[in-house]
Amino acid sequence: MAVYHQRIVDAFGAVVTLLLLCRATHRFQRDSPNLVRAIKIMQAAHVLLPDAVVVLGIVIASRVGDFCSEATNRRLTYLIALLSSAVACVGFAIQSFDPHQYYFFSRMIVIDSFASVMKSVVSLGFAVSLVYSRRYLEDRDMFRDHVFLLGMFSLLGQLIMISGNHFLMLYLGLELMSLSLYAMVALRRDVAQSSEAAMKYYVLGALATGFLLYGISMLYGATGSLELNEVLKAVASGHINDAVLLFGVIFIVAGVAFKMGAVPFHMWVPDVYQGAPTAMTLFVGGGPKVAAFAWGLRFLVMGLLPLAAGWQGMLVILAALSMVVGNITGIVQPNVKRMLAYSAIANMGFVLLGLLAGVVDGKTEGAASAYGSATFYSIVYLVTTTGTFGVIMLLARRDFEADMLEDFKGLNQRSPVFAFVMMVMMFSLAGIPPTVGFYAKLAVLEATMNAGLTWLAVLAVITSLFGAFYYLRIVKLMYFDAPQDTTPLPAGAGNRTLLALNGVAVLALGIVPGPLMTVCLQAISHTLPR
Repeated sequence: MAVYHQRIVDAFGAVVTLLLLCRATHRFQRDSPNLVRAIKIMQAAHVLLPDAVVVLGIVIASRVGDFCSEATNRRLTYLIALLSSAVACVGFAIQSFDPHQYYFFSRMIVIDSFASVMKSVVSLGFAVSLVYSRRYLEDRDMFRDHVFLLGMFSLLGQLIMISGNHFLMLYLGLELMSLSLYAMVALRRDVAQSSEAAMKYYVLGALATGFLLYGISMLYGATGSLELNEVLKAVASGHINDAVLLFGVIFIVAGVAFKMGAVPFHMWVPDVYQGAPTAMTLFVGGGPKVAAFAWGLRFLVMGLLPLAAGWQGMLVILAALSMVVGNITGIVQPNVKRMLAYSAIANMGFVLLGLLAGVVDGKTEGAASAYGSATFYSIVYLVTTTGTFGVIMLLARRDFEADMLEDFKGLNQRSPVFAFVMMVMMFSLAGIPPTVGFYAKLAVLEATMNAGLTWLAVLAVITSLFGAFYYLRIVKLMYFDAPQDTTPLPAGAGNRTLLALNGVAVLALGIVPGPLMTVCLQAISHTLPR
C-alpha cells in the first residue's frame, strides 16, 4: 500500500511539473518577441546550475533504492547527499564573484552575490555535518536513506529562502526546511525526550508560521504586492496605510525571530537542542540559522529599508533580551547541548546587532559595513558550531550521549588533538583572540558604536563576559580534571582530518579575517537597494 501511495504521489508530481513546464513555455512564446531575449535567458540560466545539482541529487536519491539493496541504498544516498551539497557549494562560491543580479520565475527568485555567498556557506555546513554525523548515526541505527533525503530537502528549503524575492517563495522555502527538520528531530520515536522536543518544535513552529502568514497578508493589503522590489517602491512612495504596514512588519519580524531563536521567541531552542539526537541538533542549529538570518536581512533591508527607524527598534529589544537571557541562563546548564542552545540564542543577539546598525538617522552610509559584519558573524557562528558538535559526536558512543559537562573531563589526556580543537571552538564562541570569533564580535560592536548605540555595545560586552564563563569551564574540565573514562576515541580518517581543518580554519580566519570580510562586504554592497 505504501508503494502504491508513493507511485500516486510521483505521478501527481510529474503531472504538476508537466503543467508548469507547459505554462512556462506558453509564457516564453508569448512574452519573447525575438531570439535575442531567448539567448539572454539561456545565458542567465547557468546561475541556477548549483541549485539544480541539489534538486537532481534529491531526485536520484529518492529513486536509487528501487535498483539496489537496502544497505547499498543507505551508502549511495549518503554519498549522493554529500557530493551534491559539496558540488553545489563550489558552484555557489564561484557565482559569488558575479556582481550582477538575475531574476527568474516572474522575479520570484533572485540570484545575486549575497545569495551565492550564503548558499555556499549553508551547503558547506550541510556537507561537513554529514561527515561528522556518520559514525554517530551508524551507532544508533539511524544511518538510513530517509535521514539524508530529509536533510537534502531541508537544504533545498534553505536555498529557496536565501534566494526568495517574493513572500510566497520565502514561505515555501521556510516550510520546506521546517517540515524536514520537524521529522528529523522526531526520528528517535523510542526516546521520549526526542518525541517531546519534536512536538514542541512543531507546535511552536506552526504558531510562528501563523504569525508570518498573518503579517504577509497585512503587508500585501498595505502595499498591494508580495514582491520585495514592489514592496520597497510602495513603502518609499509614502502612499500606504502606516498602521496596517506596521502590524504586518511586527508579525513578520516575530516569525523571523522564531526561526533565529531570538528572545522571547526562543522557547523551543533549549528543548530541541537537548532532546534531539546530537546529529539532528547540528542540522537544526547550523544552516537553518544562517538561512533565517539571510531571509530576515533580505526582507528588512531589500524590502523595508525606508522603514528602518521602525523595525530597528524591534530588533534592539530582541538583541538585548537575547544576549542577556542567553549568556546568563547558559551559566547554570549542566547539559552541554542545552548550554549551546543558550549560546545560540546569545549569538543570534549579536547577529541582530549588526542587522539593526545599518541605518542612522535615515542615512545608509554605514549600511554595507553593518550588514557585512552581521553576515560575517553568521558565517563564523556556523563554522564554529559545526566544529563544536563534531567533537561532541566524536565523544559519544553507542547508547551513550556525551552531552554532560563531566563527559569532557580529561579530554586532553585521551586525545590532545580533539581537546585542542574543542578549546579553539570555545575560545571562538567566547570571542577570545586570536580566533575568528573575536574579530566577528569586534566588527559587530564597531558597527553598533558607529550607529550611536553605545549602551547596547556595552551591554553586549558585559553579557559576553558572562558567556565566557561557561565556555572556559569546558576548557578547564578538558585540561585540568582527571578523565572519568580512559577509553580511546575512535575516529575515522575523514573525521580527524575535517575536525583538524575546522580548527585551523577558525584560527586562520581569526589571524587573517580580511578576505572573508571583503567577500561579505562586496556581497552586501552589490545587493543593497539603490
